[in-house]
Amino acid sequence: MSDYPEKIVSDNELEELLSNPSKETIELFKRLEGDIIFLGIAGKIGPSLAHMAKRACNEAGVTKRIIGVSRFRDEAERALIESWGIETIRGDLLDRDFLESLPKVKNVFFLAGMKFGSEDNLSLTWAMNSYLPALVAENFRDSKIVAYSTGCVYPLVPVESGGSLETDKPEPVGEYAQSCLGRERMFEFGSKKHQTPVALIRLNYAVEPRYGVLVDIANKVKNEEPVDLTMGYFNVIWQGDANDMVLRSIEYAASPAWTINITGAETLLVRDVAVEFGKLFGKEVRFTGNEATTALLSNAEKAFSLFGENSVPVAKVLEWTARWMEDDKKLLGKPTHFEVRDGKY
Repeated sequence: MSDYPEKIVSDNELEELLSNPSKETIELFKRLEGDIIFLGIAGKIGPSLAHMAKRACNEAGVTKRIIGVSRFRDEAERALIESWGIETIRGDLLDRDFLESLPKVKNVFFLAGMKFGSEDNLSLTWAMNSYLPALVAENFRDSKIVAYSTGCVYPLVPVESGGSLETDKPEPVGEYAQSCLGRERMFEFGSKKHQTPVALIRLNYAVEPRYGVLVDIANKVKNEEPVDLTMGYFNVIWQGDANDMVLRSIEYAASPAWTINITGAETLLVRDVAVEFGKLFGKEVRFTGNEATTALLSNAEKAFSLFGENSVPVAKVLEWTARWMEDDKKLLGKPTHFEVRDGKY
């Protein structure tokens, strides 16, 4: 993305930016065989990810069946997804009969999972994050699978380490993160058992003006609430860049399963980001707590070597977020709880 708007003025303009495929993704879709299904399409990431796939197909001049599956609690969201030319199927993925009735397409993107409120319903958390992946790995054993995981499977690491690498041993903190490692293990098992090509995406964290770590910090500053510094460092990536990398990961799916970190290149300081939002909002910033020497950080050098550097710098996303919130535009109301250090989300 060479020309950045000063601010994003509407949901339509935001969606245009989030779903804009790179030339590399368009080229990928010229050679990608088969149709595509997005399991768990509704929510924060799925709609723009699937929309990018549809736009890439259109620009590549190829025709593919693109399907989005969800319980679709929001009919307006379903209608919007369908308006882009994406077929939708409503149902509960934990219902085995429903899951087995889905079209057996060549390419599967798995986005379903549970984080928010996970401590309040641990059995459902494990069912969604570990049991369902086992069912999906079995049901789509003849497909290629790209599955979202999370950087939360890593332990907190020293800030000066540069972040966890894909080769580092997972040491998840708390049951949510443990269940996410369970998700990975189930896809790894299916990949080995059936020689299913699998790519595991350890994302940490995607951001845009309606949600994400930047919105969480900006909300505190705008509302003149103290910003917690305990988890004092973090990584983020513009969701449009993350979408592009995730789609391109389908070509690296392998058996045994292939793993990649997707995040930004910078280690950001909560304090510095809060101060910048204070300047943009004209607000005095208050803090609570002190920065620990460790944080949940990921190293994405492997992704950059394969897919190139991020197209949108964090400074631009920060500015877009502030302007969006100044205009009192819609937020998704889904805090990341990035400040949590004990894994209890």
